[in-house]
Amino acid sequence: MNISNLDKFKFKINSGKVCIGTVITLSDPTVSELAGDAGFDFTWIDMEHAPHTHETAINHIRALRGTDAAPFVRVPWNEHGIIKPVLDMAPAAVIIPMVNTKEAAEAAVAACRYPPTGNRGCGVRRGNRYGATPFLEYLKISEDEPMVIVQIEHVDAVKNLDKILKVPGIGSICVGPTDLSGSMGKLNQLNDPEVCRVIDEICGKTRRAGLVLGTASGPLDIWVARGIQWIALTSDCGSIFGKAKEILDNASKFKQKDF
Repeated sequence: MNISNLDKFKFKINSGKVCIGTVITLSDPTVSELAGDAGFDFTWIDMEHAPHTHETAINHIRALRGTDAAPFVRVPWNEHGIIKPVLDMAPAAVIIPMVNTKEAAEAAVAACRYPPTGNRGCGVRRGNRYGATPFLEYLKISEDEPMVIVQIEHVDAVKNLDKILKVPGIGSICVGPTDLSGSMGKLNQLNDPEVCRVIDEICGKTRRAGLVLGTASGPLDIWVARGIQWIALTSDCGSIFGKAKEILDNASKFKQKDF
């Protein structure tokens, strides 16, 4: 739908380019507005680990309207009642964590789609622009929006990956390397050969299955070699801290002159 910028995100992906995003953890929607104006292709509004409420989340989504950035929301868990109110905020995509089985993937897709395809409850507000979009037209749009992104971030998911990739309605696979490495007993050892091998396997199978591949990790060159199509390379806090350190490090090179 026009208010989510998903069409712009998909166009860039289909053009063979990598979409670059940032994770949003702070409450003030200003950080999303400036992310859109800075030129990010999408934001990752994190309701799983950041202290977002429904109100702060929708304000971040609204802040991108008028920019070219697509708002993604990572929900706290793969549960119908948790996902439902987020869908009615009309994000471009929902990211669903810890999808480890085919059945969990099917439940995630079903929660995001209206009957008869799924079991999403109907309480339209922002999705049809409060009535400006005819309901039947909105229903047609909702068959593909928001994009359903499932996270593969556990060794159990890797074991079941072939079945997960065949679940209809999944729009994208998101690799969660840190939790994945933790489930392998190697938390955040992202250069470990075994961890790298498993990540390479996920990426290869996802691309061969024709699904869009994404992550929120770096460095970019390694992920591009793996076939990544979208990646959140920073966060609001990371950008602030990184720039602050750069300023302070540069300032520390100068000594006070004697007068």
